[in-house]
Amino acid sequence: MSITASWIEIAPGFAGYLALPPAGSGPALVLFQEIFGVNEHIRAVAEQYALDGFVVLAPDVFWRQAPRVELGYEGEDRQRAIALMQAQQPADLLADIQAAVATLRARPETAGRKLGAIGYCMGGRLAYVAAAKAGVDAAVPFYGGGIHNTLDIAGGITCPVQFHYAENDSNIPLEAVERVRAAVPRAEVHVYPGSTHGFNCWARASYHAPSAALSHGRALQFLAETLF
Repeated sequence: MSITASWIEIAPGFAGYLALPPAGSGPALVLFQEIFGVNEHIRAVAEQYALDGFVVLAPDVFWRQAPRVELGYEGEDRQRAIALMQAQQPADLLADIQAAVATLRARPETAGRKLGAIGYCMGGRLAYVAAAKAGVDAAVPFYGGGIHNTLDIAGGITCPVQFHYAENDSNIPLEAVERVRAAVPRAEVHVYPGSTHGFNCWARASYHAPSAALSHGRALQFLAETLF
């Protein structure tokens, strides 16, 4: 028996990619996308964590502007991804985060289980917001862009958090990482030598296999200890 995956409705017009583990049930994990949509890579990450035993939901947070959009990482696709991200409204994003969390908690496959949030790039910031404002039980933000500019909400975090950052991220300097560390002092913060932004994505030129493997192992241990 393997995983099963399908698109489900979160709210009218708002869908998410749901991946169920081989056991059919388990702890819940909301997976927040990069700016490139719930594309082939994000769906594969959902399936990866489903194979690890989690019930994973990847909400399509661009649904208001471009439902089910799938973008590449360079050229015009990248420019469109940036434009979609910049058009997002914080209130809409928070509503979508809360709706995704509520939908996954209500699924029979997660009944009575804990729920975590994980995200990459833009999704890393959304996982951080989920920790501060959506009542999740754990959060794992990967190189979350802009977290260091929204530290005013850090006081709302009461759950365990594990941050992952690249050593050489042109958008998130190490000084910004230290600000996050200071603002969320109980969190784990890992920085990966020799890596750049997007190091976990095997479809991107920035993929850094040693950092991706190490961070996945750390995230799995953290989620196993906090959610199972």
